[in-house]
Amino acid sequence: MIVEQCMSKSPRVCAPADTLSSVARMLWEHDLGALPVVDQAGAVVGMITDRDVCMAAYTCGLPLHATTVGRHMSRTVFSIGAKADTAKAAELMRTRKVRRLPVVENGRLVGLVTLTDLARSTGRNGKLRGLEPAELSRVLASICEPRSVATAASAPEAGALLPKLRKVKSVLQPKPRGLAKRR
Repeated sequence: MIVEQCMSKSPRVCAPADTLSSVARMLWEHDLGALPVVDQAGAVVGMITDRDVCMAAYTCGLPLHATTVGRHMSRTVFSIGAKADTAKAAELMRTRKVRRLPVVENGRLVGLVTLTDLARSTGRNGKLRGLEPAELSRVLASICEPRSVATAASAPEAGALLPKLRKVKSVLQPKPRGLAKRR
């Protein structure tokens, strides 16, 4: 089976200049977990997930309407062609630990294939098409494998976030009871 047969053909997208507030609304209203970020020519320049939005709000301490997608999106994007085999898509998801792949033809976004798409196409109508269920299980297990604490701490951006995290954490601590307003 090829990717084109199971991908979403008109995925919702956002632009780097969009606010996180507008992205959060789109994710919520359309029950999505991520959006491809495209430039004016339709080329994929990043991906943004619901987790990216939450972590941006927490680490920056800014309201969502005050910051943009371009500041918080993942710029490393793994994509696949529409004519590629679904087994290749599954392997790319497994090795890169991603649940979604933009489908790109001639430098432009033409679709989005997700792990859910692969799972649904495998078992339609009780017939086995595309991937074996065991292969899907291996892909999911690999994607869901937690990062080790050592790996997370050694990431270049982790050191830069620590001062910000401490600052935000202190702001978010509850007020002592003695300072709370009395009724």
